[in-house]
Amino acid sequence: MKVAIQGIKGSFHDIVARQFFGNEIQLVECMSFTEIPVLLNNDKADSAVMAIENSIAGAILPNYSLLDEYNLTIEGEVYLNIHHHLMSLRGQKFEDIKEVWSHPMAILQCRKFFRNYPNIKLIEERDTAEVAKRIQENKITGVAAIASKEAAKMFDLNVLADDIQTIKHNSTRFFILKKKSDRNTILGKKAVEKNKSSIKFITRHETGSLAEVLDIFAKHEIGLTKIQSLPKIDEPWKYAFFIDLIYEDNKLYENALHLINKKVTHLKILGEYKQNKIER
Repeated sequence: MKVAIQGIKGSFHDIVARQFFGNEIQLVECMSFTEIPVLLNNDKADSAVMAIENSIAGAILPNYSLLDEYNLTIEGEVYLNIHHHLMSLRGQKFEDIKEVWSHPMAILQCRKFFRNYPNIKLIEERDTAEVAKRIQENKITGVAAIASKEAAKMFDLNVLADDIQTIKHNSTRFFILKKKSDRNTILGKKAVEKNKSSIKFITRHETGSLAEVLDIFAKHEIGLTKIQSLPKIDEPWKYAFFIDLIYEDNKLYENALHLINKKVTHLKILGEYKQNKIER
C-alpha cells in the first residue's frame, strides 16, 4: 500500500501511518500538504495521513479546505501524543547552538522553551525529520532541529533537550484520507463499526438556522465533538460549518441527516469512520 504523508520517514506523519496501517507500507513523501490530495486523486497513493488539529495550536484550517476542495474521504482518525526533542550533531553542546530549524507547527508548540534563549534564532522549515536528516548528511554545526525521538535515532543525532513542547500533554489529531468513493460503499457491511462522522454544511441566511441544525442533533442523541467555521471565499461574510459527530444508533444518525438536509443549502459527508481514543 502506498501512503502519502507530509514529511519524510521519521516524521510524526510517518509514525501515524505505521500505527494505522502497519510497517508493510510504501511511503510517498511530500514536502507540503497541498501535494497530498493531488497524489490521491491521480492514484499515485492509495491513502494519506494529514494532520488536522493540535491541542496547543488548534485547527489547521487550510487542511479542511484541501479535503473539501478535492472531495477526499475520511476513513479514520488517529490521536498522537507529540513529544518534541531538540537535537544536533554528536559532539555539539547546547551552548554551541545559534539556530533551530523545524516545521512552523513544531516551533509554535515549543516557543515558550526558547524564551529563555533569546540568542537562538528560530527558522521555519518544511518538515521536522527532513531537517534532522539534513543536519546529519551535511554535518551542519551550530544548528539544532526540533523533531521526534525516532528521527534522532534514525539520523544518529544527539538529543540536547527532551520534551520541549510548551504543554507536556501535546496531542495532534490526524485524518486518514482516501480518494472520494460512493457513500454506499463507505457504509456497506461495516456500518455497525462506524460511530463517528465529519460533515460540512451551509445554513440558510436566516436567524436561528444554525441553532435548528444543532437541535436536530440533540434530539437524535448525537454528540458534537467539534464545530469549525470557514468563510466561503466566493461569498463574503458567509460561512461553511465543519462538524464532527459521534453516535451509537446508525438509524437515528441517518434520520438526523435527512432532516438537516432540508434545513441547509448544502450538506456534504466528509467521512464516516470509527472513533479513535485520545491518548493520555
